[in-house]
Amino acid sequence: MKTISKTDGNFSFAKASDSKEIAGGAVPGYESTETTHFSVVDKEGNAVAITTTLNNSYGNRVVVDGAGFFMNDEMDDFSVKPGVPNAYGLIGTEANSIRPNKRMLSSMTPTIIEKDGKLLMVVGTPGGSTIITSVFQVIINVLEHNMTMQQSVDALRFHHQWLPDRTVFEQGAFTEKTIKKLQERGYNLEMQKNTIGRMDCILVLPNGKLEGGADVRSDDTAVGF
Repeated sequence: MKTISKTDGNFSFAKASDSKEIAGGAVPGYESTETTHFSVVDKEGNAVAITTTLNNSYGNRVVVDGAGFFMNDEMDDFSVKPGVPNAYGLIGTEANSIRPNKRMLSSMTPTIIEKDGKLLMVVGTPGGSTIITSVFQVIINVLEHNMTMQQSVDALRFHHQWLPDRTVFEQGAFTEKTIKKLQERGYNLEMQKNTIGRMDCILVLPNGKLEGGADVRSDDTAVGF
């Protein structure tokens, strides 16, 4: 019998396989390892913002029998007890304690914004505890700084979540001058190489056309019809 190979997939209990003949398999499609968000506007102007999550990788490691998907582990979003952080370092209180028939807190922030009763923006992102600040900063970039949707999504971001008492920021988000001034004021700063959020957003332009903004930090995509 042959050993495992890259092509024939044969296996023998009688002889050790040659590791050089073994390669990773091709996984059909794409599966995100964490939270996923998508924003949609159809030709009639109907808008949907959906954020869904396993929470941590592989959720609670339980696969639904016969269905082929994992259950999430969002029980982590409850406070196990006051003062004890969850997987994202968030500190909860008694108000977020585990109780029957109660929904845990969540940072997921799928957002639809209207202006004068008409659709303006559809916004959202994965990112755990950084979701709320990412969504807020992107919205402010459009409304207050007059950025396009893509410019707003591309802009580097920062995040503070109360505890731990530190401000994390994407590499390049702050100038050296800004960093020095913030440190002089007592801010604890921490630069991170990975991204803060992965925004997928839609802006309705004054002429009624739609501008999609997909995060260049990852494999996010904006498509039109």
